[in-house]
Amino acid sequence: MGLDDALIFTRVVECHSFTQAAQSLGMQKSTVSRRIALLEERLGVRLLNRTTRKLRLTEVGLAYYERCRQIMLDFAEAEQAVMQLQQEPSGLLRVTAPIEFGQLFLGKVLGSFMRQYPQITAEVEITSRNVDPLEEGVDIAIMIGQPQDSTLIARKLFESARRLCASPAYLAAHGTPRTVEALAGHRAVLLPQDSQRYWMLQGESVPCQRVLYCNNITFAREAVLAGAGIAALPLMFTEPAVRRGELIELLPEARLPSGEIYAVYPSRRFQAMKVKAFLDFLMRSLPVQEGHLLEPAAASLIRSRL
Repeated sequence: MGLDDALIFTRVVECHSFTQAAQSLGMQKSTVSRRIALLEERLGVRLLNRTTRKLRLTEVGLAYYERCRQIMLDFAEAEQAVMQLQQEPSGLLRVTAPIEFGQLFLGKVLGSFMRQYPQITAEVEITSRNVDPLEEGVDIAIMIGQPQDSTLIARKLFESARRLCASPAYLAAHGTPRTVEALAGHRAVLLPQDSQRYWMLQGESVPCQRVLYCNNITFAREAVLAGAGIAALPLMFTEPAVRRGELIELLPEARLPSGEIYAVYPSRRFQAMKVKAFLDFLMRSLPVQEGHLLEPAAASLIRSRL
């Protein structure tokens, strides 16, 4: 009511007429007159002296009009500023991402985005912890797996296929499993997307002996290279080592659940242009085909075009 009344009062003063003010506002003259009367009653002062021929502001009315006019100007400027933000991405963009995603992709993509939109500044946290965008004021949180919070919007970026790998030294000491059943009991290096006691292969759980658990893919790969055990690792992190013979892929025909990466943000309603623009730019820039992250050779080719 307060802002509406201020608008009506300001329009009456500027039109010097209840009739013209009502016409400009699309209201009945009687409604405008009643609203001004109720405003004066609520404030406990007379704002306008009325005669049959003209309106005259009282001293208090003049002071009130000057404040209302400034409020209307500030409101118009605020609306204009918002519309400009929606037209051209600008302002501070706050992003969080898993360590490996940040190192492999995010820096390159965000740098290219900021080159295209120089009015953007950014704060990025590369972290292994789960981030709540609402609680921490983050525009976009990139995370592994879909969040359980139904108040958040989750946009799937890609799936990352995984493979079981071990080092030649580990296989020489513990044997090479040739079937899914033969995996049972092998020493396992597990990541958060794994179960704590088994691998999921071909839709079935295969028991394993957990000897190491960590929340970092690069750390897990290095431990596997050193012979700690078998791990289910994303293709992007194993392909070079497999080509060099430092890692051996096990049971390539066995299907492992893919790792899903999501961009999570609070709401689509009134989404800032900077958020929408960056999400679209990110989707276009990632080396993805048919929803899956490409392997290194193709990915490098695509990233070189950014």
